[in-house]
Amino acid sequence: MGQAGMAEAAVRYLRSVRAPGPEPVEALPRPELRCVGEDERAPLDPAEFRRVLGNFATGVAVITAPPATTGDSPAGFACQSFTSLSLDPPLVAFMVGRTSTTWPRIATAGVFCVNVLAAHQSELCRAFAVSGADKFAGVAYDAAPVSGSPRLSGAVAWIDCAIHAVHTGGDHLIVVGRVDALGTAADDPDGPLLFHRGRFARLSH
Repeated sequence: MGQAGMAEAAVRYLRSVRAPGPEPVEALPRPELRCVGEDERAPLDPAEFRRVLGNFATGVAVITAPPATTGDSPAGFACQSFTSLSLDPPLVAFMVGRTSTTWPRIATAGVFCVNVLAAHQSELCRAFAVSGADKFAGVAYDAAPVSGSPRLSGAVAWIDCAIHAVHTGGDHLIVVGRVDALGTAADDPDGPLLFHRGRFARLSH
């Protein structure tokens, strides 16, 4: 499938007005991840790319979704690449690797919740960064008010969303969510969890 075909498939779900209730999104097949043709200039060294980009400090979030089918478990993964996108309409976005095994489950659910982690939740982040494990074992959460996605206890903020659009972006997908509800923790003494130069960090007050 060419880049144009992938883009067309990725944005097929795009719509500005949704019918009530979540709808599944096409998760897309996992295409060849090489995005530079054999006859083109070689890409940058991945290690150097990560080293330089690691100087940009980010927050850390866990993206969660409710069970896509009866008897299934919730889905979730740790994410640094989350950002606000639009105020009117209220949109946010996150990026997920095309090889992710969690993304197809979120796509099937059609909804997700962004849980912005607190400074003391680094171990929770590590748990959600592992593939193949029961990520929700021993984790306290309730249901986000609109989507029913897991809303993790202790997070400094949560954003409840429905999937609005999906775009291709190299070896990642760019997932745009329309915000249906959001809120912050009643008590936030430590501030958010940060990630900088490959390590967790926290704000210095």
